[in-house]
Amino acid sequence: MVDLTMLTDFYQLTMMNGYLKNGKAEEEMVFDMFYRINPNDGGYTIICGINEVIDYVENLHFDKEDIDYLKNLDIFSEEFLDYLKTFKFEGEIYAVEEGTILFPNEPIIRVKAKALQAQFVETAMLCIINFQTLIATKASRICYAAKDDAVMEFGLRRAQGPDAGFYGAKAAMIGGCVGTSNVLAGEMFDVPVMGTHAHSWVQSFDTELDAFRAYAKVYPDKTVLLLDTYDTLKSGIENAIIVFKELEQAGHKPLGVRLDSGDLEFLSKEVRKRLDEEGFDYVKITVSNDLDEYTVASLKSQGAAIDIWGVGTKMITSFDWAALGGVYKLSAIVRNGEIIPKMKISEDPIKINNPGYKNILRIYDKNDHMAKADLIILEEEEIDETKPLTIFDPIHTWKKKSFENFEIKRLLTPLFIDGKCVREKRKVKDIKAHTQKEKASLWIQYRRNKNPQIYKVDLSEKLWKLKNTILENRH
Repeated sequence: MVDLTMLTDFYQLTMMNGYLKNGKAEEEMVFDMFYRINPNDGGYTIICGINEVIDYVENLHFDKEDIDYLKNLDIFSEEFLDYLKTFKFEGEIYAVEEGTILFPNEPIIRVKAKALQAQFVETAMLCIINFQTLIATKASRICYAAKDDAVMEFGLRRAQGPDAGFYGAKAAMIGGCVGTSNVLAGEMFDVPVMGTHAHSWVQSFDTELDAFRAYAKVYPDKTVLLLDTYDTLKSGIENAIIVFKELEQAGHKPLGVRLDSGDLEFLSKEVRKRLDEEGFDYVKITVSNDLDEYTVASLKSQGAAIDIWGVGTKMITSFDWAALGGVYKLSAIVRNGEIIPKMKISEDPIKINNPGYKNILRIYDKNDHMAKADLIILEEEEIDETKPLTIFDPIHTWKKKSFENFEIKRLLTPLFIDGKCVREKRKVKDIKAHTQKEKASLWIQYRRNKNPQIYKVDLSEKLWKLKNTILENRH
């Protein structure tokens, strides 16, 4: 893990220095990280990056070089620079499990720590969570469009920097991809790596047939041939069939072909037809070429004969939705052991956060174990599962929903207590399995890519009254 301590906004340091100068160093603060809008105006978001938050917090420290740099800026007090020499995170962090599905305004992470510590971790944690969550959600949307087909992540060369390529591949796997072209991600995260050959391989030989034969000779049991270097139907598929027959005669079975340009609907059907005519009905057709959930859905609706989707640029960059927009807002301060709720008030209602020391309850039907709604509560609240539960919309309060025969799950659980990590990092394959289970518990109307229904996220009556009391007192 690279030391990310100095990966912060300058104002975090100036505020820390200010807190120290104003006698607030020992005052505890509570912050919530959350987002306000689902990416792509979708119905849900997959939270990703918790493992990297653990690494970040565990490695927080200022080197002598860091402190010398800050000293040379000639803005920070000697008291503050001395404080940084022994700086470490000593507070608590609660977070959802990585791979959990969440909805707008629900806390992803809750931090409670001394003012300087709680303030400082904001920037890096947002950087980590915002990007990975965005890509995991985009990948999930693409996999949804592909239905039961396999989706491969091919975005490294178009990623916005090495870290984006590396952690984007991880996030894409959690979102539902079956493999990645990124070898470093494969090694570090223990996920499948996949790929075929480039057009340059074909061009480097005198003929396309020579290129296909050479590749099949090196990889007789892993042969996937790229058909569109010259002419997909007149030469590509015909030369591939020749090589596939030679492989079968030698006791091997080819795996597939790939299309990377042209009319993918038409070409895939024609290629499928020729493969089936020659007895290669088991050979898979892979396509690539600037795919996203919309092109995948369109090709599926046209009956394209495609088995595997290689998606690069538009997944790894979340091409049409540039950022998640997660935020980190103060929700309470602690004085003499008492939690005092805090709330940002804005003329823009979407920017008014929920106050207090909170958690999220997910309400499940006991019969089918499907998620019915979420309820944001104050941490000390308890729900009696043996009695009916009625929740109401926090804006349109006349809209109510009652539950019986339900069970609940608290989504925010300890990550750090007294500065010590209390949760093991999970392997990517296990996080992916958790995500798949999460999606399976969510009705399809909330998961569809176009015009999803809005999942119910309500406030407990106690939290709703607290929020409105603060608003009324401010006015």
